[in-house]
Amino acid sequence: MNYYKVMLVDDEDEVRQAIERRVNWEEIGFEVVASAENGEEALEKAEKFQPDVVMSDIHMPFMDGLTFCKKLKNILPGTKIIIFSGYDEFEYAKEAIRLEAEEYILKPIDAEELKKVFLKIKGRLDEEFDRRRNIETLEKYYKESLPILREQLLIGILEGRFNEAAIANYINEYGLNLNSAFYAVSIIEPGKSASDSNMTSQIMAVSLKQIVDEQFKKAMGHFSINYLGRVIVIGELKKTDEYAKFVEINDQICKLSSKVLGVPVFAGIGKVVGFLKDTSVSFMEAEDALSYRIILDENQAILIQDVEPGFSKYVEFGENDISELLKNIKIGTREELSTTIDLIINKLKKSTSTIHHIQLYFMEIYVGIMRLARSYELSDEQLNELDRDIYAETRNLNSIDELKEWLSNICLQLRGYIRKERQDSTKLLVEKAKEYIGENYANSELSLDIVCSHLSVSPTYFSSLFKKDTGVSFVTYITNIRMEQAVHLLESTTEKSYIIAGMVGYDDPNYFSYVFKKAYGISPSKYRNKQDNSI
Repeated sequence: MNYYKVMLVDDEDEVRQAIERRVNWEEIGFEVVASAENGEEALEKAEKFQPDVVMSDIHMPFMDGLTFCKKLKNILPGTKIIIFSGYDEFEYAKEAIRLEAEEYILKPIDAEELKKVFLKIKGRLDEEFDRRRNIETLEKYYKESLPILREQLLIGILEGRFNEAAIANYINEYGLNLNSAFYAVSIIEPGKSASDSNMTSQIMAVSLKQIVDEQFKKAMGHFSINYLGRVIVIGELKKTDEYAKFVEINDQICKLSSKVLGVPVFAGIGKVVGFLKDTSVSFMEAEDALSYRIILDENQAILIQDVEPGFSKYVEFGENDISELLKNIKIGTREELSTTIDLIINKLKKSTSTIHHIQLYFMEIYVGIMRLARSYELSDEQLNELDRDIYAETRNLNSIDELKEWLSNICLQLRGYIRKERQDSTKLLVEKAKEYIGENYANSELSLDIVCSHLSVSPTYFSSLFKKDTGVSFVTYITNIRMEQAVHLLESTTEKSYIIAGMVGYDDPNYFSYVFKKAYGISPSKYRNKQDNSI
């Protein structure tokens, strides 16, 4: 059985325990998953445990119950709120209504009354759950439509109708796993045959797609689409040298499907590209390659570079060289980076590569550089500065030495951006926060929001960074600082405890004593007496 989750918030541990004991939660369909002693702590736990119902006192340190409930509604708007208080004041009740609290209960809390309140809330939660189930039915219909939507998206990408941001959004929305390092597109088209007049072009395309999927499934990742009587294939390549394998599979499909379908079959194949949005270029090249089928033998794959003069065999690309290049951009010296570039250029000089091979090699380098750039928090302006049209720029260079200069410039540019970005690291952010807390811990109003406002960061983002760096929550850290200062003042001054309370950020001397005793096991006055007696 699934239970609705409850979180209890009160600065008195005895009150929280009493509430938890007095109600048989399982019997009424609930379970207590968390409790907190102040609003700051409660917000952290609410994000972690995602409670369905929160029961909170009004008067608490650090953040009062009403403020906590306002913030809770912002992050968990569906959570039901019960406010309880020892004060029967109209203003509190009016604010609770404004916050859309389910109930406003006065202390002491009657167990039977509380049970009735939770049963009423359970009825509302059940109704909402039923509504969600109706939504789930609609989502089921949506999922059944996903194959068609995905095909439409892929066709749109191949036709160049989406920019990179739109593609990323749709891929995520449609649950497509398209994150390969490289891509190549082929168009496989059956010809016409009088002897096969009973088989329509659409039936033939369905049969052809089945053959395509069977052959590619054995060898490499791919997506295939039936489109206007043809099958379009987007091949997923882990490395650029898998392109030869992609070509080979397409060629095998032509020969096999020709025997099965009884018609000639051709495949036009475009070049390798490094980004999904650029498959539109490979698609157009595949179209161009396919147009040469009338002058070539039947049942074969046609590469765009094969029907253009001056292309030779593919060279093996050095992955280690590229990895070394990216490593030296990140952490190497200028001399180490320059040496790696020299090695790459010298290998290129000794090869017999054509301009297409050079473009392909440098596209692989460029893709690595851009992926490295996007892994850092560079600005849009900086990323635009690094944006290059590999084919156009390499085509306009007149020598290998110019190519070396082009590569050096983009590598040094990214190296500079990365070093500048590191100067504003998360470590520096946390250090600034600690410095600010150290200067302002005596301010009783000091809170996570105030610190985050000073640093110009969101509380959620900062809380995660701060806890990861310090090992404790923001509330615990500031409490520890205040307690350390309190101990120092008790040992080094003769000020009264209530004065010291104000000096370390506590307006309420009683609460200061409570926190001090919780930290050190004895009250401030006894701590001082103990120190005096030990002298």
